[in-house]
Amino acid sequence: MPDPAVPPTPPVPLAALLAREDLGLRQIAGPADPSAVVHWAHTSEMADPYPYLLGGELLLTAGVHIPEAAGSGTYFDDYVSRIVAAGGAALGFGVAPVHDTVPRALVAACDSYELPLIEVPPRTTFSAVARAVWQLMAQARHAELRRVTEAQQSLAAAASRPDPVPSVLRQLAQRVGGWAVLYGPDGVEVAAAGRQVGTAAREALTGLTEVVRPSGPGTPTSASHATADVHLAAYSLGAGHGFVLGVAAPQRDPGDHTIASVAAVLLSLLTGEHQSGSGAARSSALVRLLLGAPAQDVAPLLGGEQWVVVHARPDTLTAPDPVAASALGAALGSPLVDVAREVVRVLLPAGPEPAPQPGWTLGVSAVAGPREWAAADVQAGRALARARATRAGLVRYGARPALADLVPEADAEAHARALLAPLAPALTETLRTWLSLHGSWDRTAVALDVHRNTVRQRIAKCAALLERDLDDPDVRMELWFALRRP
Repeated sequence: MPDPAVPPTPPVPLAALLAREDLGLRQIAGPADPSAVVHWAHTSEMADPYPYLLGGELLLTAGVHIPEAAGSGTYFDDYVSRIVAAGGAALGFGVAPVHDTVPRALVAACDSYELPLIEVPPRTTFSAVARAVWQLMAQARHAELRRVTEAQQSLAAAASRPDPVPSVLRQLAQRVGGWAVLYGPDGVEVAAAGRQVGTAAREALTGLTEVVRPSGPGTPTSASHATADVHLAAYSLGAGHGFVLGVAAPQRDPGDHTIASVAAVLLSLLTGEHQSGSGAARSSALVRLLLGAPAQDVAPLLGGEQWVVVHARPDTLTAPDPVAASALGAALGSPLVDVAREVVRVLLPAGPEPAPQPGWTLGVSAVAGPREWAAADVQAGRALARARATRAGLVRYGARPALADLVPEADAEAHARALLAPLAPALTETLRTWLSLHGSWDRTAVALDVHRNTVRQRIAKCAALLERDLDDPDVRMELWFALRRP
């Protein structure tokens, strides 16, 4: 399944593919359903393509597999029934070079099994059809991403209004074309906006909220349910306060989950402030720090005496944005979040160990009191560097001093910059991965999603630029020390 933090690629309407004049496709059998969609194109000349289909395909064939006496038996019925059983969306039949026309028995079978049959003219290659599918999917994805981006901006603007909760609900309801409701910890509707739904759907949504309401370890943070008329979804808000966001819409577009998740993050922050009054406490703590109060005097206002610092970096190439950082803070259980360039820093009270977060690489400090916050920040940075170097989702700073702790940080960073200066970022990342995997070409290729020969070429280039023998253990140790710098 696709990552819910990114809108999945929408399928291509079959009607949009048929409308492409450059292809000249023509539907000659099966139902003319405007809602029919294609998820991808696949070419096969197998007599039984069932084992090779995932569902949703436009299956393309030139009829090479069709025996001469196929029209007088059950061949076409068996063939089409297997495509339908596999979930195929449509069948494209290429006219020429094997067949001058589409076999009549195939047309009849597609009509019988209600499978759209598309005639592909001789001038149109299957590659051109597949390319058109990917082009339409790319256009749809771009439009969906733009819709999600605009929705994120409007939701953020709504959260800054004097009446933030109703404003966020109104924007969410408008963006998904349905109804959005905020339930309190007692299950009562606190606020709602958008199109009202029927009594049955309303009761079903209320029941769905109980699935995500915090009740102990393992409680899901979101749940969904669909009927013929309405799509329902529920999202747990905050770190255990009990607020739940419910959404009901007549349809569910690919980006709706992402839009609702953004609204849930914003409402988590808003309801967290309302529930605990922590916003006022944080403001008081900030003022006291600015006026010269020691950190140990301010810490009780923030909720604890023992703390850990978490440094987090997104696994994507993009820098973290405030919404993503707030979502991470909410997942870890702390609103004390700072976006510092490419790293998000979170300060949270010591308690349950921070858990790995999908899409993030985390470095966690040792438990520290307010007097040691600065040292804990350095520890979290080193743990993050180690996590990135070893491709671990989360690394905790060890109590036992490491070799890196024996060298002053400024000297270590200066040495790393000088040593690695000849390498481009792609080469640096390849070298880090290769060393972390003990020089394995195959495992490095899998980790970087490149060919093993590409890894060999990059490592050879690293050796040439660095003028070092990478088979020398001392050289490897020195490079590993440098590559672990943040």
